[in-house]
Amino acid sequence: MLIGHPSERQNCSTLPSDLAERRGAGGRVAAVSPVRRDVAGYVLGRNARWRCKRRVYTIPAVFRYTKIMNRLFCRIFLCLTLVACALVGLPVVAQEGPPENTPPKNATPEEIIQHFAAKEKEFKQARDQYTYRQDVRVMTVDGDTVTGEYHEVYDVLFDDKGRRIENVVFAPQSTLEQGNLSMDQGDFEDIRHRLPFVLTSDEIAEYNILYVGQQQEDELHCYVFDIAPKEIVGKKRYFQGRIWVDDHDFQIVKTYGKGVPDITDSKKKGKDEHLYPKFTTWRQQIDGQYWFPVFTRADDELHFKIGDIHIREIVKYEDYKRFGSNVKILYEGKELPQGEKKPEQKKPEEKDPNPPQK
Repeated sequence: MLIGHPSERQNCSTLPSDLAERRGAGGRVAAVSPVRRDVAGYVLGRNARWRCKRRVYTIPAVFRYTKIMNRLFCRIFLCLTLVACALVGLPVVAQEGPPENTPPKNATPEEIIQHFAAKEKEFKQARDQYTYRQDVRVMTVDGDTVTGEYHEVYDVLFDDKGRRIENVVFAPQSTLEQGNLSMDQGDFEDIRHRLPFVLTSDEIAEYNILYVGQQQEDELHCYVFDIAPKEIVGKKRYFQGRIWVDDHDFQIVKTYGKGVPDITDSKKKGKDEHLYPKFTTWRQQIDGQYWFPVFTRADDELHFKIGDIHIREIVKYEDYKRFGSNVKILYEGKELPQGEKKPEQKKPEEKDPNPPQK
């Protein structure tokens, strides 16, 4: 969100500032995030892939007492509070195990990286064959009050020629400027490409990828990696943060980080600032094969020179449906290039039923 651009080639191997550094053997640096729980309305699981879970909340202490409250009243108060939270649809707390700094079994980190990057390439190609609805909400908040909002709902479809298009179905006038914020091209690019982050075999050369350890995400056991771009080239945007890779399907099931770089134009004395929030994206297995993004949440404080702005983002990816089918045309055991037709076979010469007599 609204700073100028850094030098054309800038080293950006550091991780987000809220990730504490931990040095290992050989001076390599791994980033360990502070203990935190991610907010989502689903539970990751290999059998029941995403199932609803009972809502759990932390009730802040808002009263001071001179006498010990009756224990029964406390329980009633807590139950009523939980019911109220459930009715207003507040998010739940996802179950996350403690990080384990243990090496992977039966494979090296490099082999796991190559494996999941190849899977991510398959996933990216598969997702391009699906239609879905994307619901984007970006809000500025002051305490519990929403001071500005951008909201857009659009369907990702295909036209009659098979070309991918976006059909906007709901887009009221944005009021973000009332919250002293406006969205730039980097924001829209991040919404489409960084929030549903994909790291394929074609892109791993652009990133430093560091194995951190293993961690349980609900019912999934995951390998954890920290990634950061090796350098910022031109005006290209990258992802920087942490990814969780399922040790069974070798696909990314969760990401936490942000789009980089933030941009500051020092010549304009901070009047042109572009800052971007940290976010978490959860994936769900679709059609029993690929893990597609289904929910993204950001809740971050952007520290502009003119003042801090609290931003909240919620992105939902819904109603995935496979479009058409990929039909392979084979000729003599080989797949023909797209658009090329099978060569016509020559018809056998017909014999004259009444050949001339010699």
